[in-house]
Amino acid sequence: SVCGEILVAQEVVPALGHKCAAFTDIDMWAHDSICFVVERDIMNGTSATTFEPETHASRAMMVTVLYRMAGEPDVTGLENPFADVPAGTWYTDAVVWAASTGITLGKSATEFDPETDMTRAEMALFFMRYAAMKEQDVTQRAALTDFTDAADVPVWAADAMQWAVAEGLVNGMGDGTIAPNGCATRAQLATILQRYLSK
Repeated sequence: SVCGEILVAQEVVPALGHKCAAFTDIDMWAHDSICFVVERDIMNGTSATTFEPETHASRAMMVTVLYRMAGEPDVTGLENPFADVPAGTWYTDAVVWAASTGITLGKSATEFDPETDMTRAEMALFFMRYAAMKEQDVTQRAALTDFTDAADVPVWAADAMQWAVAEGLVNGMGDGTIAPNGCATRAQLATILQRYLSK
């Protein structure tokens, strides 16, 4: 209400689940997280009716969702350093962008290994590097001693796993483990994406 006049703004907000309602395989613990990322066009289904929540997420999938979250920046003129990332694939631009920002250094200087299943330790590292690229605080650390397999966390991922636990992105597997070397599923990725974006 300004100067006696009333201005009314209307925003149409789609009902939760309108995009993921077609999926027949997400009646599970991660249902809300999957709908959250699907409705925001961060993750897609694997077909018109399936999401495949328990399918392992690949390294290419990981950088692609981060690329979408970043607004799909133009990669024209950027170098593709990886011999195993051909031009014109669904993940090429995402990998080129991720390499240019330091989010990924590849498995080697010339190999990204896009189709390989991503481990939970790799997922934490990708997220921490993305947050650092966005100039967010990534200094928080939590002890991993409450997890029975804390000794299995690779040295190169220790900071990232400690950060992810401190931020509440990773809570463990429910059996006392954190499973750093286990493959991350699409449902787990969707859940951590929702936790990250909700923060």
